Amino acid sequence: MPNTRLTRLRQPLMVLLLGLFFSRVALADESFIIGVDTHLMNKSATSAKALQMLEAAGVDSVRDDAYWSSAEPRRGLMRIEPAWQAFLSKAQEHHLRPLLVLGYGNPFYDNYAKPRVPAVREAFGNYVKFVTRQLIDSVDFYEIWNEWDKENPVDPAFAKDYSVLVEENARRIRSNERPMTILAGAVTSQGMDLGFADRLVESGILDHVDGLSLHPYVHCRYEERHTPERWIAWLRWVNADLRTIAARPVPLYLTEMGWPSNDSKCGVGEQLQSAYLARSFFLAQTLPDIKGLWWNGLLNDGADRHDPEQNFGLLNQDLSVKPAYLTLKAISPTLHEYSYDAEKSRETDSQYLLRFAKGSEQILVAWSTGLARPIRVEASSVLHGNVHYIDTTHPQNGLVDSGIPWSCNDGRCSAQVPIDEFPKIISLGTRPALFASP
Repeated sequence: MPNTRLTRLRQPLMVLLLGLFFSRVALADESFIIGVDTHLMNKSATSAKALQMLEAAGVDSVRDDAYWSSAEPRRGLMRIEPAWQAFLSKAQEHHLRPLLVLGYGNPFYDNYAKPRVPAVREAFGNYVKFVTRQLIDSVDFYEIWNEWDKENPVDPAFAKDYSVLVEENARRIRSNERPMTILAGAVTSQGMDLGFADRLVESGILDHVDGLSLHPYVHCRYEERHTPERWIAWLRWVNADLRTIAARPVPLYLTEMGWPSNDSKCGVGEQLQSAYLARSFFLAQTLPDIKGLWWNGLLNDGADRHDPEQNFGLLNQDLSVKPAYLTLKAISPTLHEYSYDAEKSRETDSQYLLRFAKGSEQILVAWSTGLARPIRVEASSVLHGNVHYIDTTHPQNGLVDSGIPWSCNDGRCSAQVPIDEFPKIISLGTRPALFASP
């Protein structure tokens, strides 16, 4: 006969231990996700070197396409492409969590039509059920369809049909034994502006998925809305609007975002692309509802320097690195290890001074959107020698001695540090620190 008193003592202890365990899991799941759209899974010669380079750059997740037409090449015949298995195996080997898009239509069902009528929706559901069960041990995130709103972002019936599709297939995915993060939306910038995202939230879609995915490109908007700073201001407005509609926080996953480094309209130079990458990743962390950002994409899609669509990559087609790759590699440890401190951060129209902390260790991420200028950086602890920082103008150099001395008086230290459009990650010591505007 069991000892009843001992059993009763064990039960609260077990509940406590389970609570601690799941709270640790929850904290781990809340870590900001650094992602990249790879466009490699459907190629027979998946580049293992490219995935290895993503791991070296501190990337957490890779996003790619699980085409319905590939999984069902003949009506009623389901299969998993060998190229998919090879890609997912390599992704796991390099500790990259896959996010797969389910969608894009099938020629056997109304000639690639969106699954809006019952027969096509049922066929789509069979594909979703098959793929998610076959890949149960290989995939961490699923996104249901890609940019559904692009065809018609204003029709409420169009949004409603998508919401129904999401509800049905989220249920199918959840029937798998292994929990997976399910995202819906993949809403374009136009869809965000014209109310498509609002209508999804109003439909109750958040009751069925883990977050809303957005593709908030701004590279072709007029100049004053083209920068990362205007981009985050717009996203803060979108986020507040969605929160109001939902009456709760709305987890946002930016599953496509980037700036192209082309020579004509809508593009920026390769160096400025790298600065925009750094600024967008740091600014994304200032909005708590943003859970991750996937840069689009890994490789340039072509060699035409005038085509924006061919020049989003972190790497060239031959896997040679662009400045954006080196910058992501330099800033990823900060994005992973440090938490944003809103109270001690300052933003103006032309100057961004963002504070981050890791325990008692303090850093300042600083840049200017206008002319280069000096700022006074202050630390409350005594710091000997010179200021150390990572300068994303030369990210490959890592943490460097700036040659700028700390000036200390009465236990307080300060320094004049020049900033420009390339963020500097400035070490402030291990005690609480303050900084002031110039």
